[in-house]
Amino acid sequence: MDQQDIEKMTYAAAITELEEIVRKMQSPECSIDNLSQYTARSLQLLKVCKAKLTATDEELRKVLNEMSDDKNEK
Repeated sequence: MDQQDIEKMTYAAAITELEEIVRKMQSPECSIDNLSQYTARSLQLLKVCKAKLTATDEELRKVLNEMSDDKNEK
């Protein structure tokens, strides 16, 4: 998956993939050779989640500020 595809990924999809990676890493069959790959992919997914959470927080703050401004104008 390239960077553009990762940026289009939904929060839910990123969380689902992270959960799957955790299951794989906790499995007794998980090879040490795969840990680096899983860790790198997890970092990419966590960045997606953080960006989406930050964007949502900013949007909510903006809406709340607008609501507060509207209330103060009345």
